[in-house]
Amino acid sequence: MQSKSENHTKGQKYEEKAALYLLSLGYEILERNYRFHRNEIDIIAKDGAYIVFTEVKYRSGTDLGFGFDAVDARKQQRIRKVAESYLIKQRLGLYSTPCRFDVISIDGTELKHFINAF
Repeated sequence: MQSKSENHTKGQKYEEKAALYLLSLGYEILERNYRFHRNEIDIIAKDGAYIVFTEVKYRSGTDLGFGFDAVDARKQQRIRKVAESYLIKQRLGLYSTPCRFDVISIDGTELKHFINAF
């Protein structure tokens, strides 16, 4: 079993891969690991007019499911709360700012980008 710091280092590696992928698509990275209380959003980016809140999940293999599967309803609710915090902090309208929630699932060596995932 890996230690918490080993998992954190591994997570940072795959979040960096996801950020580089988004940059290659023309996204502007606004924040990385934005925290509100004990929860965080891995990447906050701008895609045209949209603020994109992106969760990155990595799985070394698919025998325990795909990374995307880990973003369940409970996790989605936490991400929404952190997103609200970000919009308020940035003085952006909660209802007037175009936003979306994406998931980048890295399963083994395959990266899948789920746009407007929830």
